Amino acid sequence: MRVQPRPEQSSSTLTARLADNLRRSLSSGQFPPGSKLPSEAQLSEAHGVSRTVVREAIAALRADRLVEARQGAGVFVLETPGVAPAGLLSVRNVDPDRVSSMIEMLELRTAVEVEAAGLAALRRSPAQEEAILDQHYAVRACLEAGDSTIEADFALHLAIADATNNPRFREFLAMIGKNVIPRAALRADDGDSDQSAYIKLIDQEHDAIVAAISNGDEEAAREAMRRHLRGSQARYRALLREQRQPV
Repeated sequence: MRVQPRPEQSSSTLTARLADNLRRSLSSGQFPPGSKLPSEAQLSEAHGVSRTVVREAIAALRADRLVEARQGAGVFVLETPGVAPAGLLSVRNVDPDRVSSMIEMLELRTAVEVEAAGLAALRRSPAQEEAILDQHYAVRACLEAGDSTIEADFALHLAIADATNNPRFREFLAMIGKNVIPRAALRADDGDSDQSAYIKLIDQEHDAIVAAISNGDEEAAREAMRRHLRGSQARYRALLREQRQPV
């Protein structure tokens, strides 16, 4: 049944209230990054407000860079807010082209994603396990084809985060963004044999993580994720040493 607003409630009050409700829905993971918000008519019906109030509330979220409107498609949740609220971690100054920035973010990811892998092994549903496997094979297909793995790699880590059944893990990764996924080729002059060895290594590391989660082995999943992310750190540190050699 539609809730009728009380006459004394002003349009601005209703707009602010709806905007706050929608912000909470976004932060709780009800509408994860990339998902589409209900239509204007659906929101109007669900919250008992006019379409004008809905449009104004959506405009407030757009001003905060929480959502974006796509012509003819609807309103979608942004992956990373442009402005981090006070008190939250800001990653706006992370430069994916600086090796030191990548090492910093890999250390932070390790602290969070090792636990995520362990929880995923304990809590994943069959559908979530299937999603992890699908993303693992998508990364493998990109590696074998020589295509960029950034999108598929990030999707794999998001699938693992989802399998924790704790929305905060996905929120953390969405806040960091896909730009902190290590590049498939760290050096422009890597030869075919170097690239082939790197591809095989990454696939093996992912395979160990996915197998441990699928087997429900909490400790093995944690160790496999730790090995994977620390391996990426080690590779970037080796690159950093090469860049800082005396001329």
